[in-house]
Amino acid sequence: MENDRRSSGGAGRGGFGGGRNRFSGGGSSGGGGNFGPREMHKAVCGDCGKECEVPFKPSNGPDGSPRPVYCRDCYQNHKKF
Repeated sequence: MENDRRSSGGAGRGGFGGGRNRFSGGGSSGGGGNFGPREMHKAVCGDCGKECEVPFKPSNGPDGSPRPVYCRDCYQNHKKF
C-alpha cells in the first residue's frame, strides 16, 4: 500500500519548487524568457508628459490617485539600482 501512496502524486511531486522543473528550462527566472508578444497599454509619463506604452496596466495607488508611470527615458532617472 505504501507504493500506492507514493505513485499517486501527493507529497513526492510538488514539494518545494516542483521537482525536476525547479532548475530546468532556459533562464525563465530573471532572464525575461520568450513568452510571445506582450499586451501594451497606453500611458502618460509622470515626468515629461509624453504618451508612451508600458507592458502592464497602469493602476491607482491605495489612496485612489493614479500611480506615476514613466517613459523609457524618464524611467532611467527613477531606477533605484
